[in-house]
Amino acid sequence: MKKRQIPHTYVIVFGIIVFAAILTWFVPGGEFERITVVVGETEREVIKSESFEYTENTPQTWEIFSALFDGFVDKADIIVFILLIGGAFWIMNSSRAIDVGIYSFLKFTKKLEHNKVMKTIGVDNMIITLIMLMFSAFGAIFGMSEETIAFIIIFVPLAITMGYDSIVGVSMCFVAAGLGFAGALLNPFTIGIAQGLSDLPLFSGIEYRFFAWTVINFVGIAWILRYAAKIKKNPKSSIVYDDDEYWRKKGSTEDIENIKYHTPKSAWFTFFFILVVMIIYSVIMPQTTLSVGNSSATFPVIPILTAVFVITGVLSLRKSAHFFVLNLLMFTILYLIVGVMGYGWYVMEIATLFFVMGIASGVAMNNSANKITNLFLEGVKDILSAAMVVGLAGGIIIILENGHIIDTLLYYVSESMGDMGKVASVGMMYVFQTIINVVIPSGSAKAALTMPIMSQFSDLIGVSRQATVVAFQFGDGFTNMITPTSGVLIGVLGVAKIPYDKWVKWITPFMIVLILLGFLLLIPTVTMELNGF
Repeated sequence: MKKRQIPHTYVIVFGIIVFAAILTWFVPGGEFERITVVVGETEREVIKSESFEYTENTPQTWEIFSALFDGFVDKADIIVFILLIGGAFWIMNSSRAIDVGIYSFLKFTKKLEHNKVMKTIGVDNMIITLIMLMFSAFGAIFGMSEETIAFIIIFVPLAITMGYDSIVGVSMCFVAAGLGFAGALLNPFTIGIAQGLSDLPLFSGIEYRFFAWTVINFVGIAWILRYAAKIKKNPKSSIVYDDDEYWRKKGSTEDIENIKYHTPKSAWFTFFFILVVMIIYSVIMPQTTLSVGNSSATFPVIPILTAVFVITGVLSLRKSAHFFVLNLLMFTILYLIVGVMGYGWYVMEIATLFFVMGIASGVAMNNSANKITNLFLEGVKDILSAAMVVGLAGGIIIILENGHIIDTLLYYVSESMGDMGKVASVGMMYVFQTIINVVIPSGSAKAALTMPIMSQFSDLIGVSRQATVVAFQFGDGFTNMITPTSGVLIGVLGVAKIPYDKWVKWITPFMIVLILLGFLLLIPTVTMELNGF
C-alpha cells in the first residue's frame, strides 16, 4: 500500500489562503470606525467602541494569486532579514568557527560531568534550562521575536551535536522567547500598548505577571527537558530525525581535531579596523540609555564594550582566527541587545549588523572578495525557501483584509461573549484573543485593534481592566508558536528545516497544556485581590 504523502509546507499555507478566500464569500463585510490616540510617544490607530457597521464584502477569487505578491511586499523586511542572515552565517560557517565553538563547549561540559552535583542535575539539563531562561527573559522584557531567527543557525547544530534534534534547538531560543512573550513582564510592544490603551499605569500589575512568567517557564522548560531526555535516549524517535540529516552532515565534528588553527594578517587587520570604528562610536556616543520596561539606566555601554573587545580580541587572535570569528559573533549579539534596548533597533538594523559580521568573518579568514560573495550567495540560496514561505504566509492576511472581513470576525467574537460570570467572561476574552491571534499575529496591531473594545467591555461586566490585559497577553503569546500566519514561526521552521506539519504534530499537545495553564492563571485575576488589579 502506498504511503500517504504529507503535503509540502507551501501546499499547506496556500491551502489556508484558499480557505481564507472562501470565507470572504460567506462572511459579511464590516468595519469599525477608527480614531488616532497617542500611546506613550507613538500614535496608534484604534477601534472606536460601538462603531461597527456592516458593509459590502469583497469576495476573493483570482486574488489568491495576487495575494502572494502582496504578501511578499508586506513581509519584505522579514524576508530580507532572513536572506541577509542566511548569507552572513554561511560565510561564518565556512570558517568552521561555530563547529570549533560547539566542540570546545562540549569538551568543557564533559569536564563538568565529573562534578557530583552537576552529574546529579545533568549538565545538559542545566545548559538547556539556562539558555531557555535567558531567551525567555528577552521575550518578556523587550519582546524578542524576529531576532530569534538569527539564533536558529547556532542552537540547532548545537542541539544535534549534543545528541538531540532540531526541535530541541528551536525550543532553546524560539520557544523560550515565546514563553517569555506570553508571560510578558515589561514588553513595550504588547503590555505597554495594551495598558496604555486601557488607561492603566504603564507596567502596573507586574508582581502577578512575574508569578505567571515563573509558572509558565517552569511548565514549559520541564516539558522541553522531558522531550529532550526522550530524544537523547533514542534519537530515532524524533519525528524530524530524517529531516535532521541535513544538520548531521553539515555539523559533523569528526574532523574538527584536524582543523589547522592559524591567524592570518587579515584577521589582525579586521580586528584593528573594527576597533577604530568602535572607538569612533565611543566618542560619538559616550553614554547610552538602556530602557527596560518603564525603567532606564544611562552609562557608557559602547566604551565598555570597546575596552572588552580589545582584551577578548587579542586573546582570541593569539589562539586562532576561528576563535576571533566566535568573538565577533559574541559582540554581534551584545550589540544586538544594546541596539534593541538602547536605540530601538528592529530587523533592518539587526540584519545589517549580522551582514557586517559575515563580511568581517570572511576577511578575518583571509578569503578573497569573490569567495566571500560566492559564500554569501550560497547561504542565500540555502535559506531562500525559508524566506519564500514567509511571503507566502503573508498572503493569508492580505486576503482577509482585501475581503473586508477581519473587523466582522472581531465583532462576531466580541458579541458572542454575552452575559457570563467573571471567570467565564475573562476566559472568553482569552479565547477571543487566542482566535484573533491566528488572524492578526502582530501583538502591537492586535492590542491597538482589540483593547479599546475589551477594556470598555470589562468595565460593563465588573472585570478589572488589568485582567483584560493579562487575557490579551496570554492570548497573544502562546499561539504565536503554532499559527501559520506568523512570519517569524514560518521563518524559524524554514531555517531549521522542520516541515510545518511535523512541527504542528509535535507542538499541539504542548499548546493545549499552555493554553489550559493560561486559563488557570487568569482565574486569580478575577477571584483574588492582586496588586495593580
